[in-house]
Formats: sequence, C-alpha cells, structure tokens
Amino acid sequence: MAESIEWRVEPEPIDYAAALETMEARAAAVTRREAQELVWLLEHPPVYTAGTSADAAELLDPRFPVHRTGRGGRYTYHGPGQRIGYVVLDLRERRKDVRGYVHALEGWVIAALDELGIEAFRAPGRIGIWTLDHGREAKIGAIGVRIRQWVTLHGFAVNLNPDLNHFAGIVPCGIAEFPVTSATALGLDIAPDRFDAALSATFMPFLAGLAAAGQNES
Repeated sequence: MAESIEWRVEPEPIDYAAALETMEARAAAVTRREAQELVWLLEHPPVYTAGTSADAAELLDPRFPVHRTGRGGRYTYHGPGQRIGYVVLDLRERRKDVRGYVHALEGWVIAALDELGIEAFRAPGRIGIWTLDHGREAKIGAIGVRIRQWVTLHGFAVNLNPDLNHFAGIVPCGIAEFPVTSATALGLDIAPDRFDAALSATFMPFLAGLAAAGQNES
C-alpha cells in the first residue's frame, strides 16, 4: 500500500493557513476515496498555532501570527529550521485506533532521529518526542493530530535548527518545566533532506506496525 502514498517535499516555506487549506482539501478527497494518501514535508514562516486544548494564559508574547487549528494539543511554534510532517492516512484501511496511531507516529519520528544519531524517546504523561540535552530531558519534536472520519490530519514538527528563542512566546504544549531543544543544540548539523531521508528509511516499519495492528483485530 505504500506505493499509493504520495510523498511531497516543499523546497520553500509554505504559509501556515495556505498549507492548512491544502491539507484539509486533500483529507476530504481521501475520505471520498478520490485522492492518494499523503506525507507532506515542509517548513513554515514563524507562527504560533493553538490546538483544541490551548489555554490563552500560555500565549505569553504573540510576537508572531497566531492560528487556531483543529489538531489536538495546546500552543506550538512553527518556523524556519523546523521540519513539519503532515500525514494524511486513511485509517479505514488500517486500524481505527486513535491512540495507536499517535503512538505509531511518535515511534516513526523516534526511529528517524535514531538513524541520525539522536536518541529520542517517549515520556510518560507528556506527548511529543523527547531527548536528553546535557543530561536534562528536553523536547525535540511535537506531535499534534486530528482524525476526521478516520482520515488523519496534521502530524509532527521536529526541531532541526530553529531559533529556540522563538519558543519563549508560548508555553510549548503547556509544559513549562522542561526546555525545548534541537539537533543543532545537541551539536548535530542535520539538513532537512537528511531528515527526510531518515523518515523515508523508517516509513515502512511505521506502516507495517499499523497494518499488523489491524490484522490482530478480532
């Protein structure tokens, strides 16, 4: 089934609102079975996005445009140096399991980072992708998804080389007690195309995991 999934890589930053409109339209077409599933890798100009659980008190300094969005979660920053992955998959063809999908998405990003020498992990009670930065747990990637009629929208954001000061305008994902980090802060220079290649190399196990879960359903 992977051959029916389109991979799209944008060479230039895409406005957040425009990307959202494109993703929503694609998801609607997938729902109607009129379009291929999609993995869309891109970057946005600086923007804060507010998920369905966003608390206005966590918007500390709205120095960038703020967009409300239908994904789960709270406030997130997107900007240059961050790799965004929008994943439009039809879970009607796999397992209709929201938690299972989020867990698998996290595992895919963790596996891709491992390919590049970053040991990342899940943290109990804290959604997202975590790693150790000078011995302290820090967030290197955010996960935010929406599932509508069992078709997935949104996805992940991984910090390769963003300006980490831009996160200071929000409480990232509502978690104030842990810092945000990046590949650069960890001493690694990872270009977007290298990360894209790592995502591609670890994509089949991600899909296989979803398929295997479906096969185990009674």
